[in-house]
Amino acid sequence: MEIHRVLLADDHVLIRHGIQKIIESEPSLEVIGQVGDGLELLNLMKEVTPDIVLLDISMPNLRGIEAIGEAKKICPNVKIVILTMHKSKQYLCHAIAAGADGYVLKEDSDSELLTAINQVLKGEVFISPVLSKEFSHSDVDSCRKKKEFPSDSLTPRERQVLKMVAEGRTSRDIAELLSISTRTVEHHRANLLKKLNINNTADLIKYAIDMGYILPNP
Repeated sequence: MEIHRVLLADDHVLIRHGIQKIIESEPSLEVIGQVGDGLELLNLMKEVTPDIVLLDISMPNLRGIEAIGEAKKICPNVKIVILTMHKSKQYLCHAIAAGADGYVLKEDSDSELLTAINQVLKGEVFISPVLSKEFSHSDVDSCRKKKEFPSDSLTPRERQVLKMVAEGRTSRDIAELLSISTRTVEHHRANLLKKLNINNTADLIKYAIDMGYILPNP
């Protein structure tokens, strides 16, 4: 029996442990690692080669949407299933356009998650039953081809900086996390304001919340 290697990326430890128990109930699946944010995921993928990654959208440092493309650059054959609470078709289309192979809601059942994993490993696309009624295969194809979203003009690094700025991190903190200079961070911040036609950090944070880079405070 072929064993498929799984990586889990979610910033909530209890959720990761719960997902691992579900996956371990399937003999053909093996969890080979867990991480709490997108940057940790990319670093781990340089050391191990998963067959599939279960990835949350809203995570610290690098959100799941941005991590998809970077992960597939490291492991071109990896399958990626988004596991999220976001029911919006906008989030779904963003994920599909970025290269996700599946989109599962955290409210879905254990069996739905296992079905999603099995389908994407076969080369198929899986959409949560909650969303699939209103999101056809033609919609999937459209999202794959269109890829036109307000933040598309941003580079991957600018998206990373946007998320970290919105999380309240200083330029020095961002520079240390991304291994770049503080001056480079300031350059990225200036580019963000210019490209997004935003005048201040408060509006930048609002934009980041609206686009799903961070979650609003409860």
